Amino acid sequence: MRPVPACDARAARTHTHTWFGTARLVAAALSISIALFLTGCKTLQPAPLPSDPWDVRRTALQSRDRFDLNGRIAVAAAQEGFNAKLRWKQDGARSQLALDGPLGVGGVRIDAQGATLNVTTARGDRLDSDAARREIESKLGFEPPLASLRYWVQGVPDPSHPADEVLDADQRLAVLRQDGWQIDYTGYAAVSGQWLPSRMTLRHDDIRVRLVVDGWGGS
Repeated sequence: MRPVPACDARAARTHTHTWFGTARLVAAALSISIALFLTGCKTLQPAPLPSDPWDVRRTALQSRDRFDLNGRIAVAAAQEGFNAKLRWKQDGARSQLALDGPLGVGGVRIDAQGATLNVTTARGDRLDSDAARREIESKLGFEPPLASLRYWVQGVPDPSHPADEVLDADQRLAVLRQDGWQIDYTGYAAVSGQWLPSRMTLRHDDIRVRLVVDGWGGS
């Protein structure tokens, strides 16, 4: 066998050393990337599963301040009644509702945040404060408890007021009584690891509101 020239042997050793050095650098970089990825993942809080206890799910949903839903409502108040489509967007403390349909409502946009209330009518008129409240009451036949509704539509009580709860066999709200209202939950859907209402009826004196949720979104 012909001997390998010394220069070729040195080149081979250099190439091998370079290849192993590069491989070690790649492996180290991958290890760092994986460690950073896993560290980042640890900061993410998984959504409670529908099988979690009620008190865990209730707390998680009460702290959920970003969502949107599309649905339909049927309102009966005194001798009046109407049906409408509902779009709701919750962004922190801000609730934005859009009601559209035949009726006496026509179309109305409600923007509420704390004590601030603004309404845009189907004619494009913008109202606030007491004028906005009168407009809502004239259209709906009552003034909705918006501050609590953001919780009720998610199937939990408003944490700022006492409430009576009746749970079903799956540890979900079946009946909620709070601030003179009774909410009967007759349907749920599993959405992103949460039980969220799909059908409910709200009652207060001679007011009855039926809500069907066609789709949930948001975090």
